[in-house]
Amino acid sequence: MNTLGRTLLATTALGTATLAYAAGIERRHWTLRQATVPVLAPGSAPLRVLHISDLHMLPGQKSKQRWVAALDELEPDLVVNTGDNLAHKQAVPAVIRALGPLLNRPGVFVFGSNDYYAPRPKNPARYLLPSAKTKRIHGIPLPWRDLRAAMVERGWLDLTHERRTFEVAGQPVFAAGLDDPHLKRDRYADIAGPVPDAALRLGVTHSPEPRVLDPFAADGYDLVLAGHTHGGQLRLPGYGAIVTNCDLDRSRARGVSRWGAHMWLNVSAGLGTSPYAPVRFACPPEASLLTLVPRPVDAGQTASAAERDTRFGVGGNVR
Repeated sequence: MNTLGRTLLATTALGTATLAYAAGIERRHWTLRQATVPVLAPGSAPLRVLHISDLHMLPGQKSKQRWVAALDELEPDLVVNTGDNLAHKQAVPAVIRALGPLLNRPGVFVFGSNDYYAPRPKNPARYLLPSAKTKRIHGIPLPWRDLRAAMVERGWLDLTHERRTFEVAGQPVFAAGLDDPHLKRDRYADIAGPVPDAALRLGVTHSPEPRVLDPFAADGYDLVLAGHTHGGQLRLPGYGAIVTNCDLDRSRARGVSRWGAHMWLNVSAGLGTSPYAPVRFACPPEASLLTLVPRPVDAGQTASAAERDTRFGVGGNVR
């Protein structure tokens, strides 16, 4: 075999191995991303917030269901779900099994496009185009009302175009949320206005579009939680996310970052994928555990967040 033949063979083998890893291993490599974020009012006690997003659940994904349910062992003070829970019209029971014990804790949620509509096969090249130039393709309607009813019945608050004040671990939290900006269902005017004093002033959205992050920051929110990006889903070492599937810049595709002078943003890389693109590379599925602590009192102090990734509670056969 000549040099060209050997090169082609090696390249093919590497590509096959990479695809096998991305589809068969990494997309089930459940990971807990932890961060300490200085966003609380001075004098507040720390709060532990569990951020779950983009489950894209299919009925038979037992490993994912077990892993998410085991997150209750972290004893979060508040659970925030930023949408895209469903990937199948019969997946509501699977989502409720996954969230089961967490539904006994204080929780808030908004929905994403894949709560309203099932995914459809798409040309993967579409994701390399600017989002403004892509046409939204909707699948069949999904039973999001059933999912909403189950969450609300267990006590979670639907923040879709709502402003709510409630108590978490004995401290006042003010929160507001939007319907999915990716589908252009957001109406920020419904929640606009300065936020009241609270230990935490929290914004919740599925897609982290700058056009909604800017007004959250202008109104005085401390922290916004979002999902949608899948962290890029396919990341290149040394480069990061290739795309974000929204107008957010690539550097913020996952994890904690600053947005403006006073607000923080956490974008979850999520726990699932579309069933028509079941691969992840250099971007394992994740949930986020955020330890919120008081922000510095001295304006001259520089606040920073610390992040780390861990495996958590992985057991049994993966599927």
